[in-house]
Amino acid sequence: MIAFFIIPIYSCLSDPTTPSNGKKSVSLREDTVSFIAVGDNLFHDSVIRTSFVEATGKYDFSPIYTEIKGIVQSADIAFINQETVMAGESFGYSGYPAFNTPQSLAQTLADAGFDIFNLANNHAMDKGASGLIATLDYLDTIKGITVIGARKEGSHARIITKNNITFGFLAYTHSLNGIPLPKNYPNLVSMIEKTKMTQEIGGLRPLCDFLIVSIHWGDEYRLEPGKDQTDMAQFLAEQNVDLIIGHHPHVLQRVETIVREDGGKTLCYFSLGNFASHQRERERIIGGMAVLTFKKSKDGELSISDFGILPVITHYNSSYNNTKIYPFFAYTEELLAAHGLKNHGAGLSTEFFLGVTKRLNTKIIMHDPFEK
Repeated sequence: MIAFFIIPIYSCLSDPTTPSNGKKSVSLREDTVSFIAVGDNLFHDSVIRTSFVEATGKYDFSPIYTEIKGIVQSADIAFINQETVMAGESFGYSGYPAFNTPQSLAQTLADAGFDIFNLANNHAMDKGASGLIATLDYLDTIKGITVIGARKEGSHARIITKNNITFGFLAYTHSLNGIPLPKNYPNLVSMIEKTKMTQEIGGLRPLCDFLIVSIHWGDEYRLEPGKDQTDMAQFLAEQNVDLIIGHHPHVLQRVETIVREDGGKTLCYFSLGNFASHQRERERIIGGMAVLTFKKSKDGELSISDFGILPVITHYNSSYNNTKIYPFFAYTEELLAAHGLKNHGAGLSTEFFLGVTKRLNTKIIMHDPFEK
């Protein structure tokens, strides 16, 4: 993963793609940025328990990501919805309903190639404001990552420049599971609220080539996006957002291209499903990796191309050991026969997983997209 620069929005005084003479800068070449995004990294207590190594007395989460690490590291920018806080041992490690994952996971994810960590989700306040602040403080020590969706102070907008292309990131969640934000940190987590979103997106839009919004929305386990999601996607399109990364339903939902009144297009992944988890229903062990390419042509024209979903399977055995995420194209019949859900009559089959992909309304990627 090649390093990139983080520019707080409050330090940007002008549009980085527009010189002071008001003319668009022109590159002598076409610039591209490869991008991937994954859904809910949801660490149940069984994931934590089975990742403890008695010989070292430490938690080792790296085996979970070995099969997808090469793909993630090959992308120029890689996004993950980190669904659980990492507040530290003093808060007590826990799974559902109030999650807290060992902090070593953060470095594992960075080593696996993820560099955009979203924290705007309904579990952000599971350990209260102090737990989230402890998580943010710890993530500040991890080199090469950018955290979106939660912030102790200042703007939530983040700007990243990569390969001469500038990206703006914002993130929002529909819920904090009923836990209020503290009075002394009223902006600790970025919430879905249209007036605020209009202002934030409007302020960020002139400062970037592509504007990306991560959004935690919808109803859990609903296979099709609901009206709340489609209405919000239309709203974001009207704000000239280029890419919407959706999560929270824990199941895969379709991909849609929304054509805007100005002729532009907004690409929306309504839900990427689960990434790592120990949920026990067959619809919830297949997730998706959004794969796409951002382009800036020689004359400054911007586009998104080569987009699709690479399906992934979260594997574990009947004792919830050996948790590992596999790209679907590398998931064998032998592995399928050994899946913990297979032994519980869950009706797992290759045909079932292929059926899930057919309703996603996008290209299904069944190979390593970065393999030469």
